[in-house]
Amino acid sequence: MFSVFSRAGRRERGATRLAAAALVSGLAMAGAISGTGSAFADDGTREPGGASATLGGLETYGSAVIHDGERDEQVSAGLFRMTVDGGGMLQTYCIDIHNPTQTDARYQETPWSGTSLSGNADAGRIRWILQNSYPQVNDLAALARKAGSGSLTEQDAAAGTQVAIWRYSDQADVEAESPAAEKLADYLQKSASALPEPGASLTLTPGAVSGRPGERLGPVTVHTNADAVSVTPPALAAADGVTIVDKAGRPVTSAADGSQIFFNVPKEAAAGSAALTVEASTTVPVGRAFTSETRSQTQILAGSSESTVAATATANWAETGAVPALSARKNCAKSGVDITAVNKGDEPFTFSLMGTEYTTPAGATRTVTIPLQEDQAYDFTIKGPHGFEKRLRGVLDCRTVAAAVGSGDDGLTTQTTTQPSPASVGGSGAGTDLAETGSSNATPVIAGVAIALVVVGGASLILVRKKKTPTDGE
Repeated sequence: MFSVFSRAGRRERGATRLAAAALVSGLAMAGAISGTGSAFADDGTREPGGASATLGGLETYGSAVIHDGERDEQVSAGLFRMTVDGGGMLQTYCIDIHNPTQTDARYQETPWSGTSLSGNADAGRIRWILQNSYPQVNDLAALARKAGSGSLTEQDAAAGTQVAIWRYSDQADVEAESPAAEKLADYLQKSASALPEPGASLTLTPGAVSGRPGERLGPVTVHTNADAVSVTPPALAAADGVTIVDKAGRPVTSAADGSQIFFNVPKEAAAGSAALTVEASTTVPVGRAFTSETRSQTQILAGSSESTVAATATANWAETGAVPALSARKNCAKSGVDITAVNKGDEPFTFSLMGTEYTTPAGATRTVTIPLQEDQAYDFTIKGPHGFEKRLRGVLDCRTVAAAVGSGDDGLTTQTTTQPSPASVGGSGAGTDLAETGSSNATPVIAGVAIALVVVGGASLILVRKKKTPTDGE
């Protein structure tokens, strides 16, 4: 194995981009949090919303060369295929050149703010490239005429598109080995203009609400590009009389973009919690990012079939005492994970976090940050009143290698392997020197590193309701 370092110029640009970042985003593999009790099982795998998928590997690709000032590194460059949970297929490019991928890694649709694209002034240019190149443009003859590249194969088109993306996503000094692919990359890089971030395929805001029995808890607003979504209330909560309704109190079984829905909790309901799920079939917008809970390359969407997307929101209620609703977000500007507590109860909500106590007064909202190192795996369990329990786990992956090295912090570097992936063997003719930006055989090593980081960074966060407001430990 070997470490991949960036040129000094790339380090400076990466550090500048990182300094400009202001990240508050969906936390991969954590999502919204509320009390669980006996209302529903929570194994820490619920998502913030959108498409969830499993990485299959490189599908159409050529080869490229990264120049790092000291050595040249050959890499595969092209389209990945993902299989969507519940049905559907995705095609993606990588925006994380120095990280390997893990075959069968789990991915979740994520806002740009949850990735290294946050604070990247060129992120909108990447979306332009995706919309104006392969596979969105599948007339390769027309694409070749625009690029002045001569005849383009699908492999050339995929490699050239990936190379152009890397120049903006990673500030990489990289070129395609195929002359036609290189001309396409140059054309795309020079022609790209900034486009706005696409909206989510499906998400719910807020992802957690709280209140008292006898109230409609919410609203929870639906955001989607689908024509309609189905709304499924929790079976156990329904048995206790909890229903999902609109603002007027009418039962809801379907909704559309902008719809507001509520948990209708009967006055006699005992303290507890519930979750609702919304689901739809739609195409995921080109340009949406996908991140993994493991150290596997961040991806950006190039194409989508009709796919199943889903989101979950939770509610927590009690007649007296603290009634918290919690949500978690990556905050890369602070190098950590924000935990936000909204307390709709009549007593303060106090919890101990990394040896420090924090209090959210009755009727107030408070956010605290769990500090983490870049690339650090984390595994937290949060517990509280009324059977409240939530597990948060994942990897803090907010920077490209250029940013991490250039920031002058802990000097972390990313390891790649010199062994070819199954997708690379015989594919590009690059031989065993082809580094694995495609499917990786480094999974056991990466898993071992992740386990070690969990041991270093994991913690148990025990939340306790108190009668009096203690002093905040900040």
